[in-house]
Amino acid sequence: MTGWRFRAACRDEDPELFFPEPATPASTADAKRVCARCPVRCDCATFGDTQGSGVWGGRDEDDRRAD
Repeated sequence: MTGWRFRAACRDEDPELFFPEPATPASTADAKRVCARCPVRCDCATFGDTQGSGVWGGRDEDDRRAD
């Protein structure tokens, strides 16, 4: 793991937290709370713009589609 990912608040969290099925506001809330305290949230959100699923930088699929 290199770059911004090494400093991510989610580094020691269960990855499944960020990829809930189904992705609903309730199922992504805990992941978004981790993202809220993350020092690399902006880098992660930018990366997440190219991802199809999951919570990246505090944004889920619906959030990214809304932009």
